[in-house]
Amino acid sequence: MERRIRLESEADTRALARALAGALPPGAVLVLRGPPGAGKTALVRHLARALGFAGRVTSPSYTLMHVYPTPEGPLVHVDLYRLADPRQAEALGLWEELAGARLAAIEWGDPEAFPGALVVELRPLGAAAREARLRTEDPGLAGVLQRLAPPR
Repeated sequence: MERRIRLESEADTRALARALAGALPPGAVLVLRGPPGAGKTALVRHLARALGFAGRVTSPSYTLMHVYPTPEGPLVHVDLYRLADPRQAEALGLWEELAGARLAAIEWGDPEAFPGALVVELRPLGAAAREARLRTEDPGLAGVLQRLAPPR
């Protein structure tokens, strides 16, 4: 199942994050793809707010993983860009963190390494606009995509 959503502004990105946070089941994994500056970390920041985290959300490019506590459970934010071998994620304790997460957002992840994930590809369309291409093979998450209302 695939769904494409045009995001005209930061407010649209926030609305998409709120919709996803409200619709995704506990333990869901998002694999975030797109060029640098496409809005991957911005989407995670809005997911964190939607789940009730009020602190600062930053890219985990150098630390590789941030865990944000939320009232619904931890939001795990991972950036695999700097890993030469994706198997190194296991040494980070990634699988243990994912096991108890409310939601996991993995930037630069290989979708094949996360079967059942919701893949979100962000593509800039101009100064503020972008396209979000959401796809999954998981039947439960496909239902979530069908029910998502477009932003606005």
